[in-house]
Amino acid sequence: MIDSEQLLDKTKNQKVNYDKILRQMIQTWQTEKVRPKLIIHSCCAPCSTYTLEFLSNYADVTIYFANSNIHPEAEYRRRALVQKAFVHDFNQRTNQNVAFLEEDYRPNDFIRMVMARELQDEPEKGLRCSACFQFRLDLVAEKAVALGYDYFGSALTLSPQKDSQLINEIGLDAQKIYTVKYLPSDFKKNKGYERSVQMCREYDIYRQCYCGCVFAAKQQGIDLKAVNQNAKAFLKTKQEVNG
Repeated sequence: MIDSEQLLDKTKNQKVNYDKILRQMIQTWQTEKVRPKLIIHSCCAPCSTYTLEFLSNYADVTIYFANSNIHPEAEYRRRALVQKAFVHDFNQRTNQNVAFLEEDYRPNDFIRMVMARELQDEPEKGLRCSACFQFRLDLVAEKAVALGYDYFGSALTLSPQKDSQLINEIGLDAQKIYTVKYLPSDFKKNKGYERSVQMCREYDIYRQCYCGCVFAAKQQGIDLKAVNQNAKAFLKTKQEVNG
């Protein structure tokens, strides 16, 4: 399997186009006639839409929902359920065989990390977000090693609100610690984000109004009480439908 570092060595002292790096890696897979096993962290169903549509053409993909940063718990449960349902519906429509894994919900682990580093008052897109990216990418890398995946990566780079350069740098640093290769990406490129919006309409996917953590939600003036009530109502409806 090709290591992205082999391609990145050619881009020293310039801003890296991680989408181009990914496509070069895919070209190598095709030349070598391999279909690698990928475990891709997803923060929510919307970010996994185009990501799955693109990657499943070239690799065996598992979506890994590991997001203990999400608050409140009912909202976490809602997003996890929507993510799992999208993977199922995507497989049904495309005859793909994307797998789904969900990490245990451990919000206290995330809160302790934030408080220990005194990041609670950091603005959105600041150091708290960087720490959150690392917190979750480490989980994905650990899972990739434990289950024998060829690469680990993240659908976070699909969002225009997320710093893809930073996410990729964190992933590449994690690659140096864990014995598994990181899959660089910038899924918003080549109209990936626009396609994700279209797919959300096609699959009738819930799109949340804030990233997830309680700190950012309060800074943005999100009505968490209303979010909690809506999420609980959604979950109750799903339970009634499923018996």
